[in-house]
Amino acid sequence: MNRAFFPVMKSLGIAVLAVSSMIPAAYANTDAKAVKADPAKGEALYKGGDAARGIVACVSCHGDAGNSTISVNPKLSAQHDVYLVKQLTEFASGARNNATMTAFAKSLTPEDMKNVAVYLNAQKSVPGAAKNKDIVELGKQIYRGGIAEKNVPACAGCHSPNGAGIPAQYPRLAGQHQDYTLAQLQNFQNGSRKGGAKIAGARLNSPQMMTIAKSMSEDEMRAVADYIAGLK
Repeated sequence: MNRAFFPVMKSLGIAVLAVSSMIPAAYANTDAKAVKADPAKGEALYKGGDAARGIVACVSCHGDAGNSTISVNPKLSAQHDVYLVKQLTEFASGARNNATMTAFAKSLTPEDMKNVAVYLNAQKSVPGAAKNKDIVELGKQIYRGGIAEKNVPACAGCHSPNGAGIPAQYPRLAGQHQDYTLAQLQNFQNGSRKGGAKIAGARLNSPQMMTIAKSMSEDEMRAVADYIAGLK
């Protein structure tokens, strides 16, 4: 074999090592920028929107720091950021149907979604309250123990006894408006809310909630929604 071959290969090897050592660093920097959320930017978008992109401020519908005072608009404060990103992603794709939210979500970049979600996750939730004392005990029984004869599991098993949920798995429910919770249970029941996309490797809500809601009566859904509103 020609001796000149070895110096050439040695030089080539050094060059390859030099280039390859640069690639991971470049990708690492890119990934870090892509995944790191900025709550300050999220707060600015939530409170002020972005007129240049036609994005309306979230606060106008969901209240200060995510504490909605409109019963049909959900409270978003202290909600898990992965769950919020999933919902915005599904609104944007049309997997979850809501004309207002779809138009809004389509205007957001993935970074916008993460920024707003992280901001909201850090906000303190204003407690709600149960309103109907005649049905709240039934709601408590369903939330804590389920409905055995209908194979409805206890809500607490996934959403935790105090309604805090489990990050990256099940959403926070504590203090949510009765009207909103009831509407979502009805949507799961009639199949208008499906979703089921995976975000960060976690499948959140829809398939199992559709099965559960289809086994519940209107009175049972109202009762559990009222009980959830009073959780802290």
